[in-house]
Amino acid sequence: MDIGSKIRAIRNRKKITIAEMCEATGLSKGFISNVENNNTSPSISTLETIAEFLGVPLPYLLLKKEQHMRVVRKDERTYSTHNQLKIEHIASKDGLRLMIAELPPGASIGEPNAHEGIECHLVLEGRVLAEQGEDSYIVEEGDSFSWNACVPHFVKNIGEEKAVVLIAVYSEQGENSGM
Repeated sequence: MDIGSKIRAIRNRKKITIAEMCEATGLSKGFISNVENNNTSPSISTLETIAEFLGVPLPYLLLKKEQHMRVVRKDERTYSTHNQLKIEHIASKDGLRLMIAELPPGASIGEPNAHEGIECHLVLEGRVLAEQGEDSYIVEEGDSFSWNACVPHFVKNIGEEKAVVLIAVYSEQGENSGM
């Protein structure tokens, strides 16, 4: 872990000197220098003191670089098609994926399908039929639905206009396309 470099970067970004940090935390200049150079591993209690002084949550200091927030700019999003659906891939993190599916009138996901994970849907525009097992609902703009995706499920646009659905899919494997 590169906790020391993260502490130094936060301190520098906030324009805090080592002397100011020493005075506020009661830690010595040599100790802080060793921490920032990753030459020593501070206790959780000491990290908590440093985090509090820097104004960051303690868990933030413990995150690995790949665990930090990830931003996907609108022009960086990827798109795919499935049957007549246009799927915009918005974001993904550790098995959670967020997508927007656009279904033209009459379009569906195809045959009922099943896969690992859970799904939550929010209808942004239009009117869709959502079915799973014996459950069948017509959902409209502003309505939401969710299900365990291991049971076959089906979604179809039953309106006369396009339907747009925001979809969040969580799967341990994080690979399947959802909906």
